[in-house]
Amino acid sequence: MKNTFYWVLALLITLASAYYQRISGPTYPETGIHNNVSYKFERSHSTSSDQLVEIPVTAPGTEAYLCWKRFKTNDDFTVETMELENSIAKAYLPVQPPAGKLEYFVKIKRDNDESRFPTEHNVVTRFKGDVPPLILIPHIILIFLAMLFSVRTCIEALLKEGSLYKLTLYTLVTLFLGGMIFGPITQLYAFGALWTGIPFGYDLTDNKTLIALIGWIIAGYKVYKNKNPKFWVIFAAVLMFIIFLIPHSLFGSELDYSKMYFEVRSSQT
Repeated sequence: MKNTFYWVLALLITLASAYYQRISGPTYPETGIHNNVSYKFERSHSTSSDQLVEIPVTAPGTEAYLCWKRFKTNDDFTVETMELENSIAKAYLPVQPPAGKLEYFVKIKRDNDESRFPTEHNVVTRFKGDVPPLILIPHIILIFLAMLFSVRTCIEALLKEGSLYKLTLYTLVTLFLGGMIFGPITQLYAFGALWTGIPFGYDLTDNKTLIALIGWIIAGYKVYKNKNPKFWVIFAAVLMFIIFLIPHSLFGSELDYSKMYFEVRSSQT
């Protein structure tokens, strides 16, 4: 009975952390209400198509404009008139290469009034390649299981009950497979790069996964050698919990348009 309770507790903690990571990440849609207009703007899109941007427009005589440019460039904003369809203004952002980003906002004009959505900043959206389900689904499941096993192992260490060996092994295996095997393959499909963490880059997702794995490798070694393993298990679990609270895709892969332009221009000279 106690064992079931511990697993349920571990599951609830894992679900809560996963939910927080999801809604706090830079790819979660931005929503809001301004001047009684509710909007939802996507911040991630597939490279297989242009990205739809839409906003409700109910008052007659209203015009809506989509304003966008490439992220971190000196480009001027492109302003496009949005088409009205069933009281919804619609326009499309042009598809970008993998890891390419656009920043955008919407203007709504009626008579002499003009509203901006969002009011004080631009939305940034990132384009990514489509990942085959046979790669993406195992990646998500294994990372979720790694977090679940990590929390459950920590509970076991805190209560000083049972053996830590199997739970530690489960955590290590699922974290390695999900984060270091299926994770890089997922990133390769999405952004064209297998690994962009240390020592090749500063991708936060790659680096935090590596740090969590190192923590659990140390804990696994201590469990195997029976050298104060409970302290190291708790340390590795807390480290992983903190790391996985960091929003997913924060400081993730990003296309440098200036280098892209330089390479294209150089090839033409």
